[in-house]
Amino acid sequence: MSDAHQGHDIKGEVRPERGQRGRTAPRTDPPAHDRHGGHDAGQMEHEGHHLPSHVDAHSGGLGPSAVDDGQRPGAEHGRSRHGDHGNSHGGSGGHGEHGNGHGDHVALFRRLFWINLALAVPTVLLSGMFADLLGYSLPDSPGVAWVAPILGSVIYLWGGRPFLTGAITEVRARKPGMMLLIGMAISVAFVASWGATLGLLAHDLDFWWELALLVVIMLLGHWLEMRSLAQTSSALDSLAALLPDEAEKVDGDSTVMAAPSSLALGDVVVVRPGGRVPADGQVVDGTADVDESMITGESRPVRRTIGDQVVAGTVSTDSALRVQVDAVGDSTVLAGIRRLVEQAQSSTTRAQLLADRAAGWLFWFALIAAVITVAIWSAVGTPDFAVIRAITVLVIACPHALGLAIPLVVSISTERAARAGVLVKDRAALERMRVVDTVLFDKTGTLTKGEPAVHDVAATGADDGELLALAAAAETDSEHPLARAITAEAGRRGLPVPRADSFEASTAVGVSATVQGRRVAVGGPNLLTERGIDPLPETRQWSDRGQIVLHVLVDGQVAGALGLADEVRHESREAVDALHALGIRVVMITGDAEPVARAVGAELGIDQVFAGVRPEDKSSKVASLQGAGRNVAMVGDGVNDAPALAQADVGVAIGAGTDVAIASAGVILASDDPRSVLSVIQLSRAGYRKMTQNLWWAAGYNIAAVPLAAGVLAPMGFVLPMEIGAILMSLSTVVVAANAQLLRRLNLSPEASTAAAHDVQRVGPPSRTAVPAA
Repeated sequence: MSDAHQGHDIKGEVRPERGQRGRTAPRTDPPAHDRHGGHDAGQMEHEGHHLPSHVDAHSGGLGPSAVDDGQRPGAEHGRSRHGDHGNSHGGSGGHGEHGNGHGDHVALFRRLFWINLALAVPTVLLSGMFADLLGYSLPDSPGVAWVAPILGSVIYLWGGRPFLTGAITEVRARKPGMMLLIGMAISVAFVASWGATLGLLAHDLDFWWELALLVVIMLLGHWLEMRSLAQTSSALDSLAALLPDEAEKVDGDSTVMAAPSSLALGDVVVVRPGGRVPADGQVVDGTADVDESMITGESRPVRRTIGDQVVAGTVSTDSALRVQVDAVGDSTVLAGIRRLVEQAQSSTTRAQLLADRAAGWLFWFALIAAVITVAIWSAVGTPDFAVIRAITVLVIACPHALGLAIPLVVSISTERAARAGVLVKDRAALERMRVVDTVLFDKTGTLTKGEPAVHDVAATGADDGELLALAAAAETDSEHPLARAITAEAGRRGLPVPRADSFEASTAVGVSATVQGRRVAVGGPNLLTERGIDPLPETRQWSDRGQIVLHVLVDGQVAGALGLADEVRHESREAVDALHALGIRVVMITGDAEPVARAVGAELGIDQVFAGVRPEDKSSKVASLQGAGRNVAMVGDGVNDAPALAQADVGVAIGAGTDVAIASAGVILASDDPRSVLSVIQLSRAGYRKMTQNLWWAAGYNIAAVPLAAGVLAPMGFVLPMEIGAILMSLSTVVVAANAQLLRRLNLSPEASTAAAHDVQRVGPPSRTAVPAA
């Protein structure tokens, strides 16, 4: 590789290698690349932005799930948040090794529900109070009277065990909540019923059938809850299921089948057409279109060839590949995604803290209401009715729906995000995204591809195609990024590139070669200065737009010129327009010179541009926007973006960025598509809306139902039965769960989120007054 293109001042900076997984591999771009002279360094600024293998430092991988105290679900429910059912993960392997997690709870509560329902049927039918209520006679047998007490006791001790153990856990933790309320309700009913059965208390306190129905209804509610949470956890299970059960490992001149968990660094595996990549690695043989939608959310397959990175779980769609493994176990991309999903699902947001406090308040509210109920009804001379009303208050006030309102929304929204390539590391950051009114994009590698491309061609004699073909021929043996851009453009246009020989490179001048008997030279301003030639007049406009100008000389005469610039992503304009449709101000920040920055800003319709900003000053620009009262989301991909990502209200690492950027970001986008920022905003707003709806429903239900349970309408002839209270309580849980499930309908693809942004009715026109570059 020669030093022919010196003068573009392309920085030989150390930066993470984009292809490396699970570590930051320093790569120095040598000065030998710098061969075309005379342009600003910022024009070629480029940071890596591929998905790293481990996006966070949390433990765990894609291995089996161990359920925390799986035989004592009450202990799980004794926690303030239903999302914490204790999945621990370790190891790596095929999906056959993956455990059930919440699935164990689903099976447990399903079994308890059906068995206790079978016990509850004779308990209810042979209960004297139920028979009197419906007007039928019980069989005339001395043993019939003991069926309800015996079966009711079994239901209380076995079916009610999860709630009783949960109540004990809450008492020990000094955090009264839902389980303690349920435990108190069924325990009071159990004691009162035995008192009535043994003749120690009034016959009206025989609650066996109410106790049986209460426990069964509570088990049904918890079964439905666990099933909802298990469906949410299926996102993590599906990540493990992406791994094939077997890998075809190269062993000498043949291949052998091996488990993915047995693969080691340096192993080479064969991926057949339609097969899944068993481990992260680098393609060493073959070219194929790889479906990466399960990782990045991108719907289109991506072409991968020798030297490119592939990720475990992705699919080679059309041909075979040989891949050298460079990351296994906890260092793989899938393991990193799983850690992020688990971290996000267990993180606490402001809404969750509010729900936790409300559940604690509700316990005392229900307890005080029950005490007042007993006192008032006992004072008016109906102590038996007082006990019934108190039990009903305790039953109906259980904050079951309140405890489920936030965790289920968190779990479902995080799962939906992960499937769309939006990885949430900090739930609080995601919650703040809904109020962001300014999005600050780093230019290079975010709004642009960070790679030069040919934008303009001007030929003096021949046509543009012939000029480009000659330049591509001369640059064929060069490895400079500008040379690759020229040859790539010729290939894109389908131009026949003639053979070149006698290739020469001159530092800071350019390259030259003999093409079809003519001497062709390609270079920057120094090439013209050396030959005493003036640049073409039209190139002045190109320079004003920040383009890199290369002239093409044929036999010492100017044949034309090429204008190259960092290529703007075609999705960037759509992203900016969609953000404007939401009333969000768009700002761009870059280290490029002002002409370059202004050109890109004008092309994309950016509201404000910060140009010529040094990496260490980016965070101060974020702070200046915040000082003006803006809620700022910073979107970047490079090491030099990390301070700004940390300073912003929400830091978004795009294209998964570098490890340093990820450490500073709250949200990580697996793809390079800037429209994914719209997906984050849509997710934040939809999730918060569901949280608010669930909290209002759960709290409103309790506020309205507790007075009815206490019997405030009894003087008017309306008394809320305890069993109806239990049904209403479980129904509120079902409503909250069903409302959260509606989040599964969210389409977070960049295309759908962009379209949704344009469909949103603007509250007011966004502020889009152009502000001079700073």
